[in-house]
Amino acid sequence: MATYLDRILDTHRASALADRRSLGDLLDEAGACPPARGFGAAIGARPDGELAVIAEVKRRSPSRGDLMVDLDPAEVATSYADGGASCLSVLTDSEWFGGSADDLRAARAASGLPVLRKDFTIDARDVCDARIMGADAVLLIAAALDDSELGDFSALATELGLDALVEVHDEAELERALAVGAGLVGVNQRDLVTFEVDTARATRVAAAIPPEVRSVAESGIMGPEDAALLAAAGYDAVLVGESVVVSDDRRAAVTALRRAPLGLPDLRAGE
Repeated sequence: MATYLDRILDTHRASALADRRSLGDLLDEAGACPPARGFGAAIGARPDGELAVIAEVKRRSPSRGDLMVDLDPAEVATSYADGGASCLSVLTDSEWFGGSADDLRAARAASGLPVLRKDFTIDARDVCDARIMGADAVLLIAAALDDSELGDFSALATELGLDALVEVHDEAELERALAVGAGLVGVNQRDLVTFEVDTARATRVAAAIPPEVRSVAESGIMGPEDAALLAAAGYDAVLVGESVVVSDDRRAAVTALRRAPLGLPDLRAGE
């Protein structure tokens, strides 16, 4: 049975096959862009004892439907920044998530924060597009790419001045991410087949992430209690969409997430 990811990737691969733009021209345009803001560096610069929050600008999703379809990306991003978010994640997929490059540009300009282009990278031109639209980081989903693609797109991101957030779902995918030199790894708690959230998986995989690699927990984080558990498991950051974008007070929601670990014990072995 095809999963959500399968159907989304089919759409993006069909689009890539129909794309007649020159990769060389896009490389030249991306290479001429102003310097990116340091996405990974912003995560590392979070205050002592706090969790970095990557707050997401998200209108809808295949599993949850409409969340906030009429949102103003600049207004949302500003409230996230006011709450102390380290970075933003902005959906640019239009068909499945209702996002756009314009959303990313508006959010980045209003907030002053580094921005991840949250989309389905399956072609080198996608990496170039991320840089051209103003993103500071690009998402590489290990489950969507073979080893060659993962390595090539990661290297291209570095060449263009982008950080690459390599998303994994288990230890095998983590090994693949580390093999291509990933310095920023996201662990998606959502099962690709059932779309259920499995926090035990995130905790287990966190134990295998080397300390020099910045780690991000993704999906299913509904509030400070979830964030605190993930911080105690060793994560440097959480990427949070639904719970903050639909909040009546987005600023306060982000602040609560980043302060969630304060006063809690560290559950990492040997520390």
